[in-house]
Amino acid sequence: MKIDDTDRLILAELTSDSRLSMSELGRRINLSAPSVGERVRRLESFGVIKGYTIEVDHELLGQPIQCLIEATVKNGNYEAFTQFLGQQSNVSFCYRISGSACYMLKMQFATFAEAEQFIDAAIPYAQTETRFIFSEVDFKNK
Repeated sequence: MKIDDTDRLILAELTSDSRLSMSELGRRINLSAPSVGERVRRLESFGVIKGYTIEVDHELLGQPIQCLIEATVKNGNYEAFTQFLGQQSNVSFCYRISGSACYMLKMQFATFAEAEQFIDAAIPYAQTETRFIFSEVDFKNK
């Protein structure tokens, strides 16, 4: 599939707001709603657009503490660690990464004690290094 500049504009607009109607998207990139809809369906069918997501305000959900956790699996037991993570409801993302750590997680907690409990529970599976997030730098509105 060949991606052109119009497709890139569509992707940029949908990345900014995935709830745009086809008519609003068309207005923003100067294309008719049917043409935009056809292009979006094509991007979806080729897997360029994998899905649509939401951004959750975890503070409003009672989980104001956010952190990034590097995890280095012990004894090559990746399967047990991923099963352990699958039981956690507060993982925003988990990436298998290169470098000294094996995984990078983003998690949110209601309290520091909750974060500590997770870290303690992870000890049989992985060594962790936790970085608490103070704020997010917003590049979108600059």
